[in-house]
Amino acid sequence: MLRLAALVLITLALSAAVNAAGVPRPVIDIAKPGQCIDTPEVMRRTHMDLLKHQRDKTMREGERHSKVSLNGCIECHASKQNGSVLGGPDNFCQGCHSYAAVKLDCFECHQPKAGYKAAGGKR
Repeated sequence: MLRLAALVLITLALSAAVNAAGVPRPVIDIAKPGQCIDTPEVMRRTHMDLLKHQRDKTMREGERHSKVSLNGCIECHASKQNGSVLGGPDNFCQGCHSYAAVKLDCFECHQPKAGYKAAGGKR
């Protein structure tokens, strides 16, 4: 029991030291900085749920005009350098997903570039 308590104290001390030193965060290029549809904290935590909900409304009910849309996200977050949310660690989606070690599978079907029309081609 004493070993467990010592291990917990060491873990807490190491955790505090790491937090005090600061954890490096990804450097993300945001082409159009400003107010998103919600706070950064909410978007980090729930963006995937918002997009899934909108996907279902679009596919099942035909609703295409919503403040939550993948195209809307790309319009604001695509890099100024390559017009995409993918392509490097400083691109918005790829940078955060790489940092969090989360698979980014939206763009297996969807175009990651700004100016792409969802109905199937360039604007």
